[in-house]
Amino acid sequence: MKSFTLNNIILLSSAYFCAVSGYLNLYLSLPEVQRLFGLHAELFYIRKGVINNYAFKYVVTIPSNIDSLYFTWESLTPGQAVHYELKVETSNSDALPLPTFNISNVGVIPNTVQTFQISLPCSGVIEGEVDIAIKLNVTLTSENVTTLIFRRKKICLELEKSTTYISKDSLPHFANSANIFYIAVCCAVLLIFILAFVVTLYYCKDNKIRRTTENGSGPTTTTTTFLAALPRNSLNASSYGSFRRMPSYSLIDERCKDLQDKITELTIQRCRVRLSSVIHEGTFGKIYHGSYTTEDGNEETVIVKTVADHASDVQISLLLQEGMSMYALNHKHILSILRVTVEEHMAPFLLYPYKNYTNLKLFLQKCKVSSEGVHHTLTTQEVVDMALQIIQAMQYLHKKHLLHKDLAARNCMVDDKLNVLVADNALSRDLFPSDYHCLGDNENRPVKWLAIESLLQKTFSPSSDVWSFGVLLWELTTLAQQPYIEIDPFEIAAYLKDGYRLAQPINCPDELFAVMAYCWAMSAEERPTFTQLHVCLQEFYTQLTRYV
Repeated sequence: MKSFTLNNIILLSSAYFCAVSGYLNLYLSLPEVQRLFGLHAELFYIRKGVINNYAFKYVVTIPSNIDSLYFTWESLTPGQAVHYELKVETSNSDALPLPTFNISNVGVIPNTVQTFQISLPCSGVIEGEVDIAIKLNVTLTSENVTTLIFRRKKICLELEKSTTYISKDSLPHFANSANIFYIAVCCAVLLIFILAFVVTLYYCKDNKIRRTTENGSGPTTTTTTFLAALPRNSLNASSYGSFRRMPSYSLIDERCKDLQDKITELTIQRCRVRLSSVIHEGTFGKIYHGSYTTEDGNEETVIVKTVADHASDVQISLLLQEGMSMYALNHKHILSILRVTVEEHMAPFLLYPYKNYTNLKLFLQKCKVSSEGVHHTLTTQEVVDMALQIIQAMQYLHKKHLLHKDLAARNCMVDDKLNVLVADNALSRDLFPSDYHCLGDNENRPVKWLAIESLLQKTFSPSSDVWSFGVLLWELTTLAQQPYIEIDPFEIAAYLKDGYRLAQPINCPDELFAVMAYCWAMSAEERPTFTQLHVCLQEFYTQLTRYV
């Protein structure tokens, strides 16, 4: 599921396609695809004797919590026996003992739809990635023998290091209907006791308030306020609501002392900055071309982010916090903040290095055909190369234990040589308002780029950045089309929970779309890491360059 190769099918009979047409179906059922990929679909390897070459090209990575694979097949020639021979080879028998299957290794393919299982239990002794080759020999006649190879990569962990998962295969056998009934009754009784205790406590408290009011020692009216605790997912949460109580961008709040120290370290005098022309402008935010004079007296060209005079303290505070999110990062594919100017009664300036950079989303939109012609025609090879650059930046961020939380084309920069840099999201809400939505929780969020768990629980992890990267890859292949444009932002969570995802873009290779689909697995644990994505796309990029 997390990497693939292009040489995974061996056809020993050149007459296979014409000789076996219409005699065999072999596929992964809808529940199996849902379990492995998080997609609501079936995956056919052979449909009526016709081989799906793309399906055989993928090396599906099996997470450590999945111990079995299921294949569905049927013979379409009732009057003729189609014989098979099944065997499995592994690259590391210490991490993964020889797999077993619930059918004989030699037999006849059934004439009805049936599913067979291949068990892949790790030993738990050592950890590693085990290469698995499932070889299926299909014999129609003595002269017509075809070998199909399904390649898998199983992730095995040491027993003491492995994460505990609850799966259908690991449920205890004693969990029958009677036990479930008794457990449910006990839970119901316990819930009743808890509710009774809460009601009693509230009743006593209410009586006390009433007695206080009647004695004249309290207010004449009683107001009961129920406060919901707002989640605090991280120190650098990027929502407007997080700054409601900040008095000004002077950052005198003790909680922002670390941010204040960073700003102090980067602060320069405003007189050393010179603005030239506006690059991008929103309701309250502006991005300029400019320059500043270094300590050595040299003049350096920069990008300057700032806000308009009518911007509120909340907007200024948000600009500073989000602009400092990539403070002191040094990577060739990350646009880190260079200098800051913060002076009383004046809008702050955030300075970034500039080398003919353009916002990646605006660049992609210019690549579309228009009356002025095409700004640049992107090839698949260039798209994959830009994706690899973004992956390298995200690997560096995660190595530094930092999450981006808003990875998208609008928050990347690109130069005229297609070198891509990942940037922060300062001013993005103002400059790209159609990409952000408030779902009634007073937080303007990039709803259609967020992982399902980030939408529902507001939790973020490296896996949620991987989901956003999948959407960014979709943007690269569609030239910055709006994702889920037909879906209402309030319905996007339910849409994703039902298993729906973005459609495959026109002219997008199946290999590239498969990478996107892997990033959108429902379970965060089943998504690839950026390291695995890099291996996967690097291999695809190598294949592309062979034909150039």
